[in-house]
Amino acid sequence: MSLHIIIDGYNLIRRSPTLSSIEQWSLEEGRDALIDRLSSYKSVKHHPITVVFDGTHADSCLERKTAWKGIDVVFSRRGELADTVIKRIVARERERAVVVTSDRDIANFAEGHGATIMDSIEFEKKIEMATQMERMMGDTGGEDEVGWVPTTKKKGPARRPPRQKRKKRARESKL
Repeated sequence: MSLHIIIDGYNLIRRSPTLSSIEQWSLEEGRDALIDRLSSYKSVKHHPITVVFDGTHADSCLERKTAWKGIDVVFSRRGELADTVIKRIVARERERAVVVTSDRDIANFAEGHGATIMDSIEFEKKIEMATQMERMMGDTGGEDEVGWVPTTKKKGPARRPPRQKRKKRARESKL
């Protein structure tokens, strides 16, 4: 089962120190910087990514969906919050969804529908690690594979966590 990463766009931008400083110059540049980072993340991880932005002050009354650099970008309709759009997507995707937000209302809704929640700052760290990995793979050409390394470490936990926690951990490890 592949994961679908759903991101509360402005929430991630405003929680990130680097992206928020870019956004102070221009809202559009902040969105562009986020999408640039997400496209490099996607080139490493290959998960479908949807970023949802508020379009409450937009001229159009229709929800706008575009694909940009391999990332699905959704602007909510006029008078509708991005939270509502995210909830609609989560209700459709259910367990496949990984929701990136620091908004407790969205997080509670998503958890109720079986989705995995990741804090915006925590996901930004994942993006940074993936981009560093991409740079390292570009330098070496990806030809240096590490083979099997013998170990005496025992496999398996002494006590097994509940199934829901194991599923959540498995989904997060794919990020």
